[in-house]
Amino acid sequence: MKKFTQFESQALGQQLIDKALIYKADPRIDIQKGMGKRIGCLFLNPSLRTRVSTQIAASNLGVEPIVLNMDKEGWALEMSEGAIMNKGTVEHIKDAAGVLGSYFDILAIRAFPSLTNKEEDMSDFVIGQFIKYSGIPVISLESAIRHPLQSLADQITIQEFSKEIKKPKVVLTWAPHIKAIPHAVANSFSEWTLGMGHDLTITHPAGYELDEKFTQGATIEYNQSKALQDADFVYVKNWSGFNDYGKIISTDHSWMLTEKQLLSAAKAKVMHCLPVRRNLELSDEILDGPRSLVQKQAENRIYAAQSVISHLI
Repeated sequence: MKKFTQFESQALGQQLIDKALIYKADPRIDIQKGMGKRIGCLFLNPSLRTRVSTQIAASNLGVEPIVLNMDKEGWALEMSEGAIMNKGTVEHIKDAAGVLGSYFDILAIRAFPSLTNKEEDMSDFVIGQFIKYSGIPVISLESAIRHPLQSLADQITIQEFSKEIKKPKVVLTWAPHIKAIPHAVANSFSEWTLGMGHDLTITHPAGYELDEKFTQGATIEYNQSKALQDADFVYVKNWSGFNDYGKIISTDHSWMLTEKQLLSAAKAKVMHCLPVRRNLELSDEILDGPRSLVQKQAENRIYAAQSVISHLI
């Protein structure tokens, strides 16, 4: 897997954003580009926007999308090397991924982390096994540590709504939740936002520090009010502990974003990847008000996926 320099990453990111906006203006401009090609969309976990947007994106390029819910419609997969398969798993990833690699031109995989085995999750083990044994390009539809198509859609949205702002102040704020949530969206959003050269502040209660490899260059602020001051974009997301891996450290309801908390950021637009737990992570007044960009982000999921699939073709 090629590693990019910061300049190369930013240039490629901007290229993908620009291509996505071309597709948004004319979704079927490249309808012939993917004719005769197939993409296999494999879901090991639930999905709404990711599933539908990827299918639409592929269809807009003439690519045939085939969707498989691996947890319900496929055999239980054995991921471990050298396993003696005398328990619940039926097919080894070597065999399954090899077959899928012969059926498709591109695979797109969604696989959540366990939030119990930190080392395995941080290695992106499951999606890594598909990459290793399929022999074809693999798109992450969310893995243990990243959600790249969501973050690309987020950057498209920021660009659309920051045309008059030279360097927007972007704030990623933790929000309360009732269960332990993965780090993928927060990691990816941090990585992409910093990679695109934006000013990023991350705010959360003590103990919710993210993996530093995704946040290096960001300002970490434990006072949410201070962090939100003069923000241009506020991204709301819950995540569980990273150092105390997968744990719920705080459920402080005062971290839910409301209009009152945005008094010092009069022009701030608010973002969330969805699904959102209303009046727990975000108030109705924000979600249903003029600040909200959540529906714009969801729409841009189509063109983010379309840009990436087109790039791979």
